[in-house]
Parts: sequence; C-alpha cells; structure tokens
Amino acid sequence: MNLSQIELLRILQENDFSLSKAADKMHIVQSAVSRQLQLFEVELGSPVYERQGKRLTGLTTLGRRIMEEVAAINMAKINIQTLAADYIDSNQGVLHIATTHTQAKYFLPKPILRFREKYPGVRIYMVEASPEQLINKLHSRQADLAICTEKVAEESDLEVKPCYEWHHAVVMLKNHPLSEGELTLERLASYPILTYSFGFTGRSNIETAFKNTGMELDIILSAADTDVIKTYVRLGMGVGIIAGMAYDPVIDHELVARDLSQLIPSSKTKIAYLKNNYLPVYTQHFIDELLSAAQELSVAR
Repeated sequence: MNLSQIELLRILQENDFSLSKAADKMHIVQSAVSRQLQLFEVELGSPVYERQGKRLTGLTTLGRRIMEEVAAINMAKINIQTLAADYIDSNQGVLHIATTHTQAKYFLPKPILRFREKYPGVRIYMVEASPEQLINKLHSRQADLAICTEKVAEESDLEVKPCYEWHHAVVMLKNHPLSEGELTLERLASYPILTYSFGFTGRSNIETAFKNTGMELDIILSAADTDVIKTYVRLGMGVGIIAGMAYDPVIDHELVARDLSQLIPSSKTKIAYLKNNYLPVYTQHFIDELLSAAQELSVAR
C-alpha cells in the first residue's frame, strides 16, 4: 500500500468511479489504474469496489469505511501543505469564500475591505450559491469558509461559529395599505408575498412564524436574490419579505420598509469550515474581521 494508491481511491470517488477519468487525472494509462487497484485489493484480501464486468459501480461495505480514512489522509496532506506555505509567508495565499448573495452584498464588503488593507497579498475568490451547495464546496475543498444562515448547523463535520443575528422586514410601494397601521401576520397573509426561495436567507423562520398561527402565505414569487425580490415589488406584484439589512433608504427610496422582528423569529448568520482543517493565519484573521463587523452591527442596532 502506498500514497499513490490512496490518492487513486480519492480521485476515483470524485470522478464517479471512472477508470479512464482517474487515469487522465493522474497522467497514467488506464491499465496502470486497474493494476494499482488490483494490487491494493490483493493486499487487503477483500474487494473495495462493486463491479459490473470491468466497470466499477460503487463501493463495498469495506470500501465505504476505507474512504472515510482516505478523506482523513487527504485532509492531513492538505493541512501539511497549507501549514508549510503559512510558515514560509503568512501574508500570501488564496482565500475561497462560499456565501449567499445577501451576505456577499450586504454584510461582507466592510470586513473584506479591512482584511485587504492588512493582507494585500491574499487573493480572494468568492462564490455565491445555495446553502446546500456551499456545504458541498466545503467538503470538496472548493471553499475554505462558508458564510450563510441556513443548513450549516446541521453538519456534524463542520466547525460552526455564530456570527450575527438579524431580522426580516417587509417592503412595499409607498401608500400601500401595509405602510401604515399595526402590522400583524394576518394582515401580511392577506397580500401576495414575494420572498426567498426555500433554504435561503431565513425562509424557514418565515414559514415557521405563519405555520405556528395556522396561516398559509400566498407566495407568488420566490428568489435567492434580494434585489430580484425588490425589483418585482417595485412592479406592484405584492409585498416583499426580505432581510432587514437589505433595505437601503437611498437606493430603495420608492419603497417603504417595516420591521418584522416582533412577528418572525430572528435569524443567525454563521461561519463554517471543516473540522480538523488547518486555517492559515490570514484565514483566522478574516474570521476575526467577520466577528468584529458582526459586533458593530449589534451595537448599531
């Protein structure tokens, strides 16, 4: 057994057990891939893969357990490489951030600007996706950090840090009936609603608030992007339930926003990364900047 064989197992899993793709990734011929697998299984004394003819179709029970160890070995390898690079120069590197549109536009600009002032040699790559996709990017090592509200707390292999708490607001055109008077869930439910897609930006808390009172929302449009929701509110399609921080009185001057903190439970944005993952000094500093910005938000309120 050697490290090349361990790496081959990982590459096969990432490429749907395709021998030809694994051979391309490792820059060897397919027959060499097959030979290495054969030697590995002979040494173990038991098959690692289910087969249909010469094609690999999945992992055996032993194979699934082995892949857990392969993942740990791969993380150790990456940690060693990252640790060495950090030791040589902790001011250079790449930071991959996975987040949602709302966080990218309304929360991250200030901490990223401060971070860049202290670490100009670190390149930042940001990807916007659904919370579920963000978690997958952490697991596949396509992201170092995930910043979002939904899902991450459900993952046992992630280190999760609470970042900041926020509330929803309802936005509407000026002179809309909801712009005045007492706001209740009953009044909200009587109008067409535009809000976030399932799994985005506290949508679960919106659903919970209304279900607890036995009411159903007439959600006529769902979107992952707050700006999309506000666009269609401006067209008069209904009222929008959005993250309160996403309302800008200057940019959104034709809309009225009202706080829903008394009606919908607060949501909490979190920072997540893989457990046992070595974080370079600059990544640790970026987390500190996020927490500092979150504290400033709390004080401002």
